[in-house]
Amino acid sequence: MSRLSAALLATAGVLALSACGDANQAVTGPANVQPSASLVSADGIVRHIMLTRAQAGFARGAHTKSSSTGIFYHGGPVLQSGTNVAAIYWAGSTIYNGGPTPGAAGSGSSDGSLVGAFLRSLGGSPYFNINHTYTDGSGNLIANSVTYTQFWANDSYNVPSNGQSVSDAQMTAMLQYAFDNGKLTYDPSTLYAIFTAGTVNLGGGFGTQYCAYHTHATVTISGQSRTVLYAAMPYDYAYPSACTAGYASPNNDPAADAEVNTLAHETEETTTDMLGTAWYDRRGYENADKCAWKWGTTYTTANGGTANMTIGGKDYLVQQNWVNAGSGGCLLSY
Repeated sequence: MSRLSAALLATAGVLALSACGDANQAVTGPANVQPSASLVSADGIVRHIMLTRAQAGFARGAHTKSSSTGIFYHGGPVLQSGTNVAAIYWAGSTIYNGGPTPGAAGSGSSDGSLVGAFLRSLGGSPYFNINHTYTDGSGNLIANSVTYTQFWANDSYNVPSNGQSVSDAQMTAMLQYAFDNGKLTYDPSTLYAIFTAGTVNLGGGFGTQYCAYHTHATVTISGQSRTVLYAAMPYDYAYPSACTAGYASPNNDPAADAEVNTLAHETEETTTDMLGTAWYDRRGYENADKCAWKWGTTYTTANGGTANMTIGGKDYLVQQNWVNAGSGGCLLSY
């Protein structure tokens, strides 16, 4: 997501441009244009959001393509040697078909959901290889590597109810509890993806301002303050017109099929812009922002669903990602 600081105009339900992103680049745009925006929460957390389907189309249509690749390095860290992902299923019952039993914790290899299958297949794929066109500060290419390391099906610690708003402070407290009590292992190169059920409102703007977001916070590990990377991954199928592709599910699992699209978005952006200070364009778009809700060439699957890629033996419909090579562009592989 981008880092254009913005605030919610509650009565109008729109985003207003309010600040620039990084000290190295002034990000500007017309005041009446809805950008791919970063939102600052009430507790000061900068959320790099994935806009809803309609908002992304409006923001993209208001601008023309920049020269060159249109996306530039701003000096911040990336996950150069590989991205780890941990899943937290924060609900009183199983969220996705085949997912972990509530209360269970374990290796990502034992997550039987479609979300688990996608995470185990993403690394090494032609799709994730697009991120190999980005580098760290020394010019080293980002590895085409994603490892689904662990999960925790949290059905006991402050489980949110349907419709409840959950703040970033509450998400961070939940992660701290997990580290303190052996539910999850802390790792600085891990994206902790927090999944919830129904209309649980992670961050307070789910379904109206965004469909997911990534950010970072501070936790205490062995008495020391450490940065934790996490993504808010609410149940996108609760808002099908805003947060799903609108096509038939390629896996007869519409909720999980919708979620892998936004999960891919957050994973590739965390990889190339983990703290919001690395790769983005003049408007604050991160790589996946530039291609949000764009599918490229699709095909019809055996069950009558719509997909655009096959990885790990399964068909998925996942948005394109921005290739940072040549003249750049939204593609499904590199």
